[in-house]
Amino acid sequence: MTERPWLAAYPEGVPARIDPDQYASLKALLEESFARNGEAPALENLGVVLSYAETERLSRQVAAYFQSRGDFSPGDRVAVMMPNLLQYPVAVFGLLRAGLTVVNVNPLYTPRELEHQLKDSGARAIIVLENFAATVEAVIDRVDLDLVIVTRIGDHLPRLRGWVTNFIVKRIKKLVPGWRIPGTVSYLEVLQLGERQAYADIEVEPEDIAFLQYTGGTTGLSKGAMLTHRNMVSNVLQAVAWARPAQLGASDRAATPLPLYHIFSLTANLLCFIELGGTNMLITNPRDLTSVVKDLKRAPVSYLTGVNTLFNALLQLPSFREVDFGRLKVAMGGGMAVQRSVAEAWQRITGKPLAQGYGLTEASPIVSANPLDATSFSESIGLPLPSTEISIHDDDGRPLAANQTGEICVSGPQVMKGYWNDAAATAEVMLPGGWLRTGDIGRMDGDGFLFIEDRRKDLIIVSGFNVYPNELENVASMHPGVLEAAAVGVPDERSGEAIRLFVVRKDASLTEAELIEFFRRQVTGYKVPDQVVFRDELPKTNVGKVLRRALR
Repeated sequence: MTERPWLAAYPEGVPARIDPDQYASLKALLEESFARNGEAPALENLGVVLSYAETERLSRQVAAYFQSRGDFSPGDRVAVMMPNLLQYPVAVFGLLRAGLTVVNVNPLYTPRELEHQLKDSGARAIIVLENFAATVEAVIDRVDLDLVIVTRIGDHLPRLRGWVTNFIVKRIKKLVPGWRIPGTVSYLEVLQLGERQAYADIEVEPEDIAFLQYTGGTTGLSKGAMLTHRNMVSNVLQAVAWARPAQLGASDRAATPLPLYHIFSLTANLLCFIELGGTNMLITNPRDLTSVVKDLKRAPVSYLTGVNTLFNALLQLPSFREVDFGRLKVAMGGGMAVQRSVAEAWQRITGKPLAQGYGLTEASPIVSANPLDATSFSESIGLPLPSTEISIHDDDGRPLAANQTGEICVSGPQVMKGYWNDAAATAEVMLPGGWLRTGDIGRMDGDGFLFIEDRRKDLIIVSGFNVYPNELENVASMHPGVLEAAAVGVPDERSGEAIRLFVVRKDASLTEAELIEFFRRQVTGYKVPDQVVFRDELPKTNVGKVLRRALR
């Protein structure tokens, strides 16, 4: 294979390389965009629009609040636990401007999952939506949090509308379980106190950690990928360079239904559109498909990202056909494979192809993408982004020729620093020269297009979210009625894969319903098994390792 054959296949205008040092940090990228775009609309949610200038002012207040306390220093970790609300970017941008490290937390996590992430990251504070404060309360005595900031859904709405919204959410819809955490500070109080404090414009270094982004681990416990400011800036600039043929810019609107705590949405939507100077419409509850379609109908969007499950669900709604797609420039699928049938239906209805890309948390996350000037769907996961090297290696680590199948390895400025406090796990995936072993099996054709042949062998992907069998098996083993268990993914039309749990009982009276209910208390919804199969024994190797492949 010739060196970097993909460059010849690049669309016109896409550079071979980006300058990862164009901005010294995400802080610099944000502040330059705020200054450049001023009164232009930056963020939109629940009918409220924040300009770039307002986003700058509010995030500065968050940064000034943390600085003024005197007990937080650059590098300290702060967890953020909320869905797509204006509070998310305001808080995250403020933390980054204060030199703090953001720890993204899935708000649907159970106390067990939250406790691990807070303990492992050493987070000293958490900013949480009130709807999920009860989860924080459940672990507060077992973690070292110095500060809990609580926000409510209506905090950025006009005063009366905000009060009514909060009342309906809490008292009528009863979406806020009871909680009591002494000494909490409200998000609005943070903004008020921060407004009265001077913001110290600090220097943030390229190698400082911007995000501790947690990803599943082989031990069943998630690991924090250390994503530096340089990693994140690089991936934003790579994605923006890739988008040049689509001519996205300041007049464009993005729809963001995927949660921003997910690295794909964080980089490909929020940060990319801040750099482009466009408007980002945050969708708080993408499961409410009727509401999603209403948002799409209200004002046409130019850019939409999602997972196969979401695209498929939207296509089933008759009202989706009433959306005006005249301004749509890019629809991009990530997180899981896009099915050809979904892509073809999407193009029939919208008139635009559905592109797909490939990435992983450890690479901030985008590694490859299909050209955005393509006119039809491709089974390929695309070409390496600018400044990205991809090589296919055999089991002994030797590079393979075109169309030979092996492990996909990646090198580029977006590749993580390593795993937080886990040198052994870092050594397992990082090769000399900064190469990252993805664990995914694929091939590259002679033109540089990448194809996935097999995933990390046991990983289950449910609607774009990674589920690691080891974690599920560990949870199953916590039930007194379980002797041993094994989890596998099985094909599912709706979610891509469903979870099937094979169990050998210790207690013959244990039922499927009882075990699934136990899981609901231990793991977030997408990790709960869809089916439990009881067996007398599990297939094993001669050294006693469970053969998940045989179960599949």
